[in-house]
Amino acid sequence: MSLQSHIVELERRHEALEKEITQEQLHRSMDEQKIHELKRKKLLIKDEISKLKQTETLH
Repeated sequence: MSLQSHIVELERRHEALEKEITQEQLHRSMDEQKIHELKRKKLLIKDEISKLKQTETLH
């Protein structure tokens, strides 16, 4: 997998997590723990995307 395609895949996963968080927040019985975990995963992916983009610009 090329670096660019890896970044695209991570961006897709990041967007999917954003949608999942939004959906979870709309439920009456929203699970704060689940939302927290989803946000944590989203942030980790965002950090990885940033690192990869920085690596990409160095090459």
